Amino acid sequence: MSGLTSSALFTLRQLAMPSRCLVMRHALRPWPSNLCRPRYSTSTPKTAQKVVPFPGAPGSNYTEELHFVEKGVVIPTYRVLDVDGTVINKTHDPKLSKDICLKMYKDMLTLNIMDLILYDAQRQGRISFYMTNYGEEATHMGSAAALKLEDVVFGQYREAGVLLYRGFTLDQFMNQCYSNALDLGKGRQMPVHYGSRALNFQTISSPLGTQLPQAVGAAYALKRSKKDACVICFFGEGAASEGDAHAAMNMAATTESLTRTSSPNSRNNGYAISTPSREQYRGDGIASRGPGYGMDTIRVDGNDVLAVYNVVKEARRRAVEHSRPVLVEALTYRIAGNRVGHHSTSDDSSAYRSKSEVSTWQNTDSPITRFRKYLQSREMWTDADESAFRKNIRAEILKAFARAEKVKKPPIEHLFTDVYEGEQPWNLKEQKDELEGLIKKYPEYYDVSEFEK
Repeated sequence: MSGLTSSALFTLRQLAMPSRCLVMRHALRPWPSNLCRPRYSTSTPKTAQKVVPFPGAPGSNYTEELHFVEKGVVIPTYRVLDVDGTVINKTHDPKLSKDICLKMYKDMLTLNIMDLILYDAQRQGRISFYMTNYGEEATHMGSAAALKLEDVVFGQYREAGVLLYRGFTLDQFMNQCYSNALDLGKGRQMPVHYGSRALNFQTISSPLGTQLPQAVGAAYALKRSKKDACVICFFGEGAASEGDAHAAMNMAATTESLTRTSSPNSRNNGYAISTPSREQYRGDGIASRGPGYGMDTIRVDGNDVLAVYNVVKEARRRAVEHSRPVLVEALTYRIAGNRVGHHSTSDDSSAYRSKSEVSTWQNTDSPITRFRKYLQSREMWTDADESAFRKNIRAEILKAFARAEKVKKPPIEHLFTDVYEGEQPWNLKEQKDELEGLIKKYPEYYDVSEFEK
């Protein structure tokens, strides 16, 4: 070997190294022509391994083509009814009973009329805040009808219809929005932040997306208890941009413990709070994220109450019977009723979408109008029924509104209760005593006549 050049000696040393070093050496500079090449073949043996053995992606196959995935397949949108309320494929009509159909429709009307009244009440200064559900009624009623009362609901803040369908009364809605002494939350929450232990509806919280990981934890607990129940978590496409959403989807998939909907599941109305979807993401909506996390996924027409019903019913079956998490994206649009369809009373949607756009949606594809046409085609509903119900339910809502307005605020002592179980901590006792002393000392500044004793 003494006759070899230093370059050749270096190359021979490389031959003794592991194969990955040989590949690197071969890639960096050509082999000298006076030396043998390493003993591997560039041709593919007939017995070559095709399935990738790495644990990180066990379903992948090898390929010899250098190809980047630039855009995935666009997920279709499932529907049952066209915009005129006609069933497109008769085999997909769930053929719900007249009682269920009319309950769904009447609750859609009730929610819509209640929204109109409470929206105006906020504008008059009678309540502090409100969020309407215009245009998204089908996602509520279709989901609620497909679930069982034992199923746990984690809402975002635009799912009042689910509560209404489950039996939350008009008085309970009004008491919560007025934060009065009859409010189940004892006046501690903003209006529309409903909750009901009896109806398995977790209390709404304002921070965006926090319900997502909470829902996964609750679903995992249900799975461990082997109960015949699931968790459904509602969130919008804006919340889907939060880090909590991604963590929750991954947790749901790896623990196999959740059925979820994005807007019922992801309620995608195209604008979040005020940001058009084209500025939020570049992928195929929210549904395209499901397969990446290993979740069963479907996209549904959120203005079609029967399609939503079919989808959520099947999602529930998969979750309960097979412990498979499901991502449902319901496409919908925040329309107006007789208003502009703002995100909330703190929003002016004309800043990011035109009134003509909203009007077009209202006139061409209202979920209430679509379902009414379906009911009329089955001779379940008439124009006379419509007129009579609207008149009667409006009167009932106004009576509940008037009753809630007359109820005093909760006792001030509730500021210091229900945080700790058992004996009240010393620091809360001191704070309570200090507040009571200030009220007694300065009655002209602390008017407590509107609070119950």
